[in-house]
Amino acid sequence: MSFIRTSVANGVGEVILDRPKALNALDQSMVDDMYEILGEWGDDDDVETVLVTSASERAFCAGGDIRAIRESALEGDTEAITRYFAHEYRLNQLIATYPKAYVALVDGPAMGGGLGISVHGEVRVVSEKAMIAMPETAIGFLPDVGSTHFLPRLPMGVGMWLGLTGSRVLGEQALSVGLATHFVPSARIGAVAERIRAGAPLGEALAPEPAELDRHPLLPLDKIGEYFADTNVAAIIGGLRGAVGDDWAAQMLDLLAAASPTSLAVTARMLELGEASSLDECLERELHAAEKITLTPDFVEGVRAVLVDKDRDPSFSPASVDDVDPAEVARIVGA
Repeated sequence: MSFIRTSVANGVGEVILDRPKALNALDQSMVDDMYEILGEWGDDDDVETVLVTSASERAFCAGGDIRAIRESALEGDTEAITRYFAHEYRLNQLIATYPKAYVALVDGPAMGGGLGISVHGEVRVVSEKAMIAMPETAIGFLPDVGSTHFLPRLPMGVGMWLGLTGSRVLGEQALSVGLATHFVPSARIGAVAERIRAGAPLGEALAPEPAELDRHPLLPLDKIGEYFADTNVAAIIGGLRGAVGDDWAAQMLDLLAAASPTSLAVTARMLELGEASSLDECLERELHAAEKITLTPDFVEGVRAVLVDKDRDPSFSPASVDDVDPAEVARIVGA
């Protein structure tokens, strides 16, 4: 059974994510099926635009199939781990360099791997139901799918904030930081999709209607820029601790405290390196890091606590950022 459905009509090739029970989490078959069909459409003169949608009202794509990766890690199946991430990252690269218009309609949560199949595309449409996040540090992993390239290119501190804390960006907030290109209310998403399927020019199909932004609260960009412009995790934590009486800073400290200290240090270093690297270089570095970090106890424990047992009480080692071994960070990062 395939979890990817496709159709071609009026010059539009549509990829429909259809794994509702897993919130469209990308398993190996979905990654490979999507790569194959995009490759075919890239050379097909009958396809001018690619449209990516979800068959589920609950999510666009909740990420990669991390539970399956954990099982492979527990079984010592390193080949399966490498195959999954290598294939996922080549899909991300294909989307980033796709020769035709690539449109993702994000009308629900898009996390981790869900950003890999949307943010790299030319047109990223979000509704008020969109919830964008890279929550990997909470499971002992790291932001990947090319995020070490696109996160450092967001406004000052935003990429580090998202990568370290796993904070959520909602609806049109994604527009304000460049993660999305268009906002369409959820009530109109279906109609917009139909117009695109009918072959309407994208500019016409995506034209905004007056006053239709949903007005989520503005992101505290000043605070994010102040506290997350550093690449040193200990310094970031120290700055937040110094913000006595600031509820937002306290919330960020809680998120950081719930994350794997090793993952935090690895993520900061990966984002630092990514700022001056090409997407190819970032994906290559991410593959090395993913192969290494998925075999650490923190990854197995983090996925257990968040996705398997769901007790949200992981026991990470070391338990403090101050105790993270720089040599271990260098081993995982490969630089």
